[in-house]
Amino acid sequence: MSDYIHQRLETRIQEAISTMIVTREIKHHGLSPFVSVSSVSLSKDKAYATVWVSTFEDDEILTQSVDALQSAAGFIQKRIGAVLKTRNTPRLRFKADTSLKEAQAMNELIDSLHVSDDN
Repeated sequence: MSDYIHQRLETRIQEAISTMIVTREIKHHGLSPFVSVSSVSLSKDKAYATVWVSTFEDDEILTQSVDALQSAAGFIQKRIGAVLKTRNTPRLRFKADTSLKEAQAMNELIDSLHVSDDN
């Protein structure tokens, strides 16, 4: 039961932050509207949440967006507290998720090896 609650809280945090980004509730000049929350990792004691953010844009925009979200972390945390309605709201840490770009680079590498084998 505890694992279910833990996963449910992670999902609710992810949905709440994603909604704030899409509806432009977070007003920060460095935040790209094409940023998405790829996952949330909540600590065992539910005191901290690491929010992994990704985008299909270049790394500079991703870095700017992560910095913008980190600077707005207090505002976001307050909004999440209203959504979760728990006793304590986890402190948020935002990190860049580059796994999509790494996967794309790996696929291109595999494709290039496959093409060179045909020759």
